[in-house]
Amino acid sequence: MKNIKIAYIGGGSKLWCRVFQYDLALTEDLCGEIALYDIDKPAAERNRRVGERINADKRTVSKWNYTVAERLGDALDGADFVICSILPGTFDEMQSDVHLPEKYGIYQSVGDTVGPGGVLRAMRTVPIYEGFARAIAERCPAAWVINLTNPMTACTQTLFDVFPEIKAFGCCHEVFHAQEFLSCVAHEQLGIPRPDRHEITIDASGVNHFTWITEASYKGVDLLKLLPPFIEKFYDKGYGEQIGHAPDDFMSNPFLYGNKVKMDLFNRYGALAAAGDRHLVEFMNGDWYLKDPETAEKWLFHLTSVDYRRADCAAKIADAEAMAAGNKPVAVVRSDEEVVNLMLSILGRGKIVSNVNVPNRGQMPGMPAGLVVETNCVFDADSVKPVMANKLPPAVLNLVLRNGMNILTCYDGIKRRDLDEIFASFVNQPLCSRLSVDSARALFAEMVSATKEYLKDYYDLTAL
Repeated sequence: MKNIKIAYIGGGSKLWCRVFQYDLALTEDLCGEIALYDIDKPAAERNRRVGERINADKRTVSKWNYTVAERLGDALDGADFVICSILPGTFDEMQSDVHLPEKYGIYQSVGDTVGPGGVLRAMRTVPIYEGFARAIAERCPAAWVINLTNPMTACTQTLFDVFPEIKAFGCCHEVFHAQEFLSCVAHEQLGIPRPDRHEITIDASGVNHFTWITEASYKGVDLLKLLPPFIEKFYDKGYGEQIGHAPDDFMSNPFLYGNKVKMDLFNRYGALAAAGDRHLVEFMNGDWYLKDPETAEKWLFHLTSVDYRRADCAAKIADAEAMAAGNKPVAVVRSDEEVVNLMLSILGRGKIVSNVNVPNRGQMPGMPAGLVVETNCVFDADSVKPVMANKLPPAVLNLVLRNGMNILTCYDGIKRRDLDEIFASFVNQPLCSRLSVDSARALFAEMVSATKEYLKDYYDLTAL
């Protein structure tokens, strides 16, 4: 049995850590230590206790030694893998990120990747990740680092910039939902049982949360050719790819959506946008899909308010507390996430092709070299090799390039602690298209001021 050490940065995670714990518990011939590190130590301790409950569950086939590290370095020492999954700031900062722009007529459905909220979140997160990268270089330079934190592109960019020799990638499940959507297309148009998403082969490329599929097949059938009649049938009422959810379930759960934006974009561009609609809309002019909450509802999605997130988080904490105390059973079931499977491939247990985020070394034509992009990669023993992606249609590439360059401009400004350069990215965000430069400056200054406690140690805020 292979014995490894995993350092989990953000070990107090309210959701992802538990999903990871379940998947590891159901993985045969793998065991070792999971060192949980979090600035919220009681949250990490809670996940440690949940881990002990998982170890005792009769469904568990792989038991792990859960520890809580006092310091980041203690968690990293001797690690074979490092998982990074943090919330940069609190819900108070997220409240400002998402809702303060509404004063200026800018609405955001997520607010963690691009748009005004994405810029401010990157300003808080990149300096933290600089510290992570330096610590990894010192304590466990040979470890594989898996980033789960948003903004995904900026976080992964930081790891490679600070520690160029790092073995790292960013992992996101959004494209998996697009494969599920395509399996629904196969089911509806071919009259067959819904295929497993792993049977859907795709060529995808872009930047995280704005990745596009230019080729998709199921057992030799071109699924993109099946999309026009599928869209004609389901465009108005939408189609929910998640089993057990109807297209209009977004009315009660704002994490859901009806894929109408995805279908609209395919009609216009001939390529399938791979992320969920809530993410996609933030990469485009706000008047297209995010003019106001009523417009969003017409496109079959809702804005995810921070109050909803607070309540959702509180419910997850209550669940974890009940599990840790033994008052609620742990749900040891395998998820559809791929992190553990990718780790197994890196450990030499078979090749896997999956979409992840790594610097562009030529695998994505038309995008700047070195910019972190999301494409297919081949995972094998101690190896992650990007796969050459198809060229995107020119109109799609223009959309992706604008957003990719905005991310890069924002990152470079943060790296240099240059507020003017960061603002150059802020004002060029598609969601800010309706703002005058003066209004954009005022909004930027208000958002920075609202989150200054998390920024003042890194930036000269008197320059605003």
